[in-house]
Amino acid sequence: MNHFFKAVSLTYKKAPLAIRELLSMPEEACGYLLYTLQHSLGLTDLLVLSTCNRTEVYYTAETDQSEAIIRALGVLKGIDSTDFRSYFDCLNAAEEVARHLFEVTLGLDAQVVGDVQISSQVKRAYQRSADAGAAGPFLHRLLHAVLAANKRVQQETVFRDGAASTSYATLELVGELTAHLDGPRVLIVGLGEIGADVCRHFGKSQRFAEVTVCNRTAATAAVVAAECGLRVLDFAELSQGLAEADIIISSVAADQPFFTRKKLAALPILSPKYFIDLSVPRSIEAVAEQVPGVLVYNIDSIQAKASAALARRLAAVPQVQRIITESLAEFTLRSRELQVSPTIQQLKSTLEGLRRQEVARYQKKASAEEAGRLDEVTRALTQKFLKLPVLRLKAACQRGESDLLVAVLTELFALDVPTDELAA
Repeated sequence: MNHFFKAVSLTYKKAPLAIRELLSMPEEACGYLLYTLQHSLGLTDLLVLSTCNRTEVYYTAETDQSEAIIRALGVLKGIDSTDFRSYFDCLNAAEEVARHLFEVTLGLDAQVVGDVQISSQVKRAYQRSADAGAAGPFLHRLLHAVLAANKRVQQETVFRDGAASTSYATLELVGELTAHLDGPRVLIVGLGEIGADVCRHFGKSQRFAEVTVCNRTAATAAVVAAECGLRVLDFAELSQGLAEADIIISSVAADQPFFTRKKLAALPILSPKYFIDLSVPRSIEAVAEQVPGVLVYNIDSIQAKASAALARRLAAVPQVQRIITESLAEFTLRSRELQVSPTIQQLKSTLEGLRRQEVARYQKKASAEEAGRLDEVTRALTQKFLKLPVLRLKAACQRGESDLLVAVLTELFALDVPTDELAA
């Protein structure tokens, strides 16, 4: 394990949405911060991760560089870092940082447990670091272990199954309701927090090409539509949009139902129309389903779908934790073995050099057949001499006691002395 691996982390657990929005960075800004930290601060094993719920920087340095990193982020965003410093956590224990990265990537630390998006975001951050030459050998090995664990979670558990958020459950429900349609037309009315989140899920989905947003405030509709790549319908033309849509998702905020039985009865309904009501209080009148061809799903049915998925994910958390623990243990062991690998190679090189020098002295007096046998026997003996020290060194790695044995081997076999000097 790299004992100098550290991180600074700002997440939804401590920072409100306004702060997270303030510090969120697009891909280009992440690349700029990465360059700054790499070349101005000289940090290595760098990973810059920015999502809607977190802004994090992982790095290797002998001393805590969190203040400098946070200042650099403030400069990039054009704000005083003292305004948001208190929202950051500084992680300086290498094993804690490594476990945190595992938990983030696998979705354990996500606002929606088991979030499937975060692993892709970590992959992109890692690729950015690799492309910039900011990912050292340690980060390469760690990310390979993290992504391998992520694959195990996908294959061995139900941690990623189902929709565990209301907005994503809405997307899944719409997919089920329109499975028989080639090009379902979706209309999203009302763009509060949940409506906007639903838009983001539809924007990322490849299943739905005809998705339109409609909102009383046109500017809000324009911003959300631009962010998600969706169409905009003017609020004055809502009736036309209702007539054309197969699915209407409503998150309209109002004290009284916005979609009344009378309003829906006036629509030309030639095939089933599905209305999904995400509002509390309800924005679709309870008796609206009495209109022929109108089918209504309310927030309770959506949340029941999300809650069932969340329950399955939570039940799988111990399995995910076990995979992380196993992966970390294997990664730590391999890291330790890599630390003693130079000593093993030097020991092999030293013994092999001595063997060759001694064999060369006697081969001059031997026949070709005898010289061949001599080389074969001495090579086999050298391998046998090496076997036990190497096994003991690897066992010491597992116990975390390799430093002493490395020092002893270096002293006993003079590994810091050139082979030609040993034979002199």
